[in-house]
Amino acid sequence: MSTQGQCFACKKEIAPELPIGRREECPHCGADLHVCKNCQFYDVGSYNECKESSASIVREKDRSNFCDYFQWQNKFYGDDKAKDLLAAAESLFSKK
Repeated sequence: MSTQGQCFACKKEIAPELPIGRREECPHCGADLHVCKNCQFYDVGSYNECKESSASIVREKDRSNFCDYFQWQNKFYGDDKAKDLLAAAESLFSKK
C-alpha cells in the first residue's frame, strides 16, 4: 500500500510503500523518510514539536529515528510558506 505525500527536504511528490522503514530514503534527494518532519504528528507549535503525547523526545527532527508512533503524512508543502500563511490569515479574517 502506498499514499501520496511530499518529501520534507526536496518538496517533491512521492508515494512510498507503507509502512515506511527506518532506512528508507526519498528517491529524488536521498533524505531519510522515517523522520519527524514527514510524520502526521509533527507540529512546530506542540510540546517537543509532536502532537503524540506518548512519543519519546527526538532531538533531530530531520534524521531517521525509531519512533513507533510514526505515521506518513499526506500533506503538501507550499513553495512560499509566508504567502500561504498570509492567504490563510486573510481568509480567516475576511468579511463575508
